[in-house]
Amino acid sequence: MSTLFSIGTLSKAANCKVETIRYYEKIGLMPEPARSEGGQRRYHRKHRERLQFIRHSRELGFTLDDIRELLAMSEQHSHADTIARRHRAAVQARINSLTALRNELDRMIEECEQGHEGECRVIEVLSDHRECSGRH
Repeated sequence: MSTLFSIGTLSKAANCKVETIRYYEKIGLMPEPARSEGGQRRYHRKHRERLQFIRHSRELGFTLDDIRELLAMSEQHSHADTIARRHRAAVQARINSLTALRNELDRMIEECEQGHEGECRVIEVLSDHRECSGRH
C-alpha cells in the first residue's frame, strides 16, 4: 500500500497553495482524495504527479480547459499534439502582438526624444489610435 499524506504535504511538494488544490478538486481536475477517519484529505503519489502536471501546464500557459482535455487524452492514451499546436499558435499570436506593441512604443519614444521639450507625442498617440503606425 502506498504512503498517504496530507494536503499540506501535497501543497509543499507541488509548490501549490492549499486553496488551489481544493479548487482543482472542486472543478474536477484533481480526483477526490480518500479521507481519514477524522475527515482529513489523504493523498497518494498519483495525486502529487497529477498536481505537478497541472501546475507545469499552467506555467506554460495552458488553460484549465486545455489541461482537462490533455488529462482526458492521457487517460485514453491519445495524442495531445492538437492541443499543443493550438496553444503554440496562440503563443505566436501573443508574441506578434507584443512585438507590434514594442515597435509602436519604440516609435513613440523615438519621436518624443527627437522633438523639442514640450513636444512629446506619446500622450497624443495614445489618445488617437489613428496615430499608431501599425496593428497591435
